[in-house]
Amino acid sequence: MKAGDAPPAAGEAADGRRRRLSADDRRKQLVGIGLQMLRTQPIHDLSIDAVAAEAGISRGLLFHYFPTKRDFYIAVMSAAGRRLLRVTAPDPALPPDEQLRQMLLSFVAFVSRRRDSYISFVRGAAGGDVYVVEVYAETRAALTTRVLDLLGDSAAAARPASPVRLTVHAWLAYVEDLAIEWSGLPESSRSSTPDELVTHFVDALHRLRTL
Repeated sequence: MKAGDAPPAAGEAADGRRRRLSADDRRKQLVGIGLQMLRTQPIHDLSIDAVAAEAGISRGLLFHYFPTKRDFYIAVMSAAGRRLLRVTAPDPALPPDEQLRQMLLSFVAFVSRRRDSYISFVRGAAGGDVYVVEVYAETRAALTTRVLDLLGDSAAAARPASPVRLTVHAWLAYVEDLAIEWSGLPESSRSSTPDELVTHFVDALHRLRTL
């Protein structure tokens, strides 16, 4: 490739010819396209035909990599959940209280940057589709465990019915809803900065734990 030339597109060799992707690379490509489309629509509205067309393959070939539409949807939702957990993972070298703030700041930034995508993620779970609900629940459970570990309450993290775990789980729903509403406001209309919002979240968590 000469200096100044555009880099090859995904699935395209340096000489401009299409290259054959490995099975894993093709699955990643298809899931990535699904994630892109998830930005503007809930998972159950994703068009398999549109995904295949974007990837430059046939609908039938897509089903070679994902046997059913449900399998593809699960893969996309699972990738969305993993991405959320990855981008909100705090620096383990920080003290626990700073890790909690960093996690919340990252969460607010993520929702703000990918608001439509995140709402699609939530809306898909609210739609009642079992596979979406399961992925969403697993993601929320992982976030709950992370918070409890940062609070030094690993024992509660291991007990699904623990009152403390249930409280943190409910608090995360509050954090999520407020972050979505806050990020939807024009910046000039927001009554708090991201840092102030996180301070509010942390204060609310500590207050709830005393009830």
